[in-house]
This record gives sequence, C-alpha cells and structure tokens, in this order.
Amino acid sequence: MAAAVLTAAALLTGCDGGALPLGLAGLTETADGVPEDGADTCPLPYDIAKAAGTAGLEGKIGPGSVQKEYETPVATAAGGKRAKAGDPLAENPGVLVSCTFHIGQDDVQVHTIATSKPNAILYLAPVISPLTGASVNNSINYVTKAAEAKAGEMTVADSGNVASIRLKLDGEGDAALLVGVGEAGAASPSRKQVTDLAKALADEVQ
Repeated sequence: MAAAVLTAAALLTGCDGGALPLGLAGLTETADGVPEDGADTCPLPYDIAKAAGTAGLEGKIGPGSVQKEYETPVATAAGGKRAKAGDPLAENPGVLVSCTFHIGQDDVQVHTIATSKPNAILYLAPVISPLTGASVNNSINYVTKAAEAKAGEMTVADSGNVASIRLKLDGEGDAALLVGVGEAGAASPSRKQVTDLAKALADEVQ
C-alpha cells in the first residue's frame, strides 16, 4: 500500500510539491494499485486538512467516515484492470478512484474519474442521488449540465452539498472531480464552503 501511495505521488506531484498535469495513464496505474477490497489510505495526493482550511471548515479532520459503525474502506477503485466486458468503464476505458474523509461530523466523498473519451462525469450519476437526496432524473440533469462545463469550471448541485469540476487532463481523454460533503439540507457547511473545498482539492491534482 505504501508503494501505491508513493507511485501516486510520483505520478501526480512534483518534487517541489507543485502538481504535475493529471493524466489518464497515471490515474489508471494508481487505481490498479488499489486492493480489490479497498485501501485504508487515499492513493491520491489530496491534502484534506489544507483544503478544509482554505474553505474555512473546522473540526477534526482525517481519513475515512466519521460514522465509525460502518466498516468501509477509505479508498476504492473501479475500471482499469478491474473492468469487465460491458462495464461502462470498459466501453469507454477509464478509471474511478473514490476516497472518503471526514471534517468534523461531516463525511467528505471525493471521486476522481478519467475516461478515454468524454464525458467522464456521466459515470458518476449513481453516486449523485444518494449525496444530494434528489431524484434519479434530477441527478441525471445535474451530470448532464456538469458534462457541458469547460475544463476548470465548477457545477454545483441544487442541494448545495455537491460540486464537480471538469479537470484539465494531460493528453487525450476527459476527467472530473466530484466532491460531496455531509447530507443535503444540513445547515453546515455552506454552499460556498463546499465549492471552495472542491476548488482547493482540484488544484491539488492538476
């Protein structure tokens, strides 16, 4: 696992701490290094504490869900070597790396996806509805709108607790980052804090 983390750092960050361009090949190698049953650390170089500070979010920060009764891995991966014939990420070859963090009493889901052809964000439709509390149709409308965004542009769900950014991918392909914070309708964090958090995390990997 340590090797996977070091590989991700080498692929996605420079020695001086600055980010290198995010590439499909590098993200695929990182995803393929995540164990089948998940990992207890996020293999991507997200500094959730730094991003939370930028967004003005306070509370205990760390990897994994704050809901300790759920024995879920910190990170999972899909696509790449796991893709089977007929899978969405086999039809449009790509990978998804999903990491869970917590800030205070809120879980933070960070989904990083890249595909060889547009639109990568469309494959995140299944995770939108549970995060936003919206209907499947409204979730599809959201990802459709997000797919129309240009690289670097953010799309925020009506619930205010989910934001996505079309990432700048080095070379061919398409990529997106989706961040979901807490539950839809909760008083905290604010819509601005969610967007600031998503922007800070996107800046860390591109």
